[in-house]
Amino acid sequence: MTFEEYEAEVKKHLTEKRFYHSQCVARCAARLAEKYGADVEKARLAGILHDIMKDTPPEEQLKIIEKYGIMLTEAERRNVKLWHAVSGAAYIEHVLGVEDREVIEAVACHTGGKAGMTLLDKVLFAADYISDDRDYPGVEELRVLSGSSLEEVMVEGIAFTIPERMEQRLTLEPRSIEAYNEALWTLEARKEQKL
Repeated sequence: MTFEEYEAEVKKHLTEKRFYHSQCVARCAARLAEKYGADVEKARLAGILHDIMKDTPPEEQLKIIEKYGIMLTEAERRNVKLWHAVSGAAYIEHVLGVEDREVIEAVACHTGGKAGMTLLDKVLFAADYISDDRDYPGVEELRVLSGSSLEEVMVEGIAFTIPERMEQRLTLEPRSIEAYNEALWTLEARKEQKL
């Protein structure tokens, strides 16, 4: 399938607002990929596909996850907000026929992150936080940070999300904490190299 064909498929699954968000993330991911040396076309594709299951009811997302034999951790099972990423990755692989593991994995971890994130994973993760349609307190600061470091965006984004979930007494995803720690360690290592 061409990018335009994938985009048309995504449009069938999403509200107009969510589809616009996906287009914005695709453009932002392409820009970040170019800046940081990731594959621009893979980033663009991951961006348009990342939320394909976002507007699908949770029970349908869970059916997709179970149909393709994906085992959720207890934390993932209790964190419904993550399901669209996991079900979306399964859908693009098994239904749309995406074969590129990097794109599939980037979609799978774009919401919560994980340990050992690739450059493409980080590009999509950051693009989802700072795309042009985003309008929340602090987004401009994150956009500025994206000019110097994807890890800065990850650290600040996760640091914003975790307290919000704790305040609502919602389950924390251990993989998000692992992603946060690794991003922080990368930033610390860069600082030490400059000294």
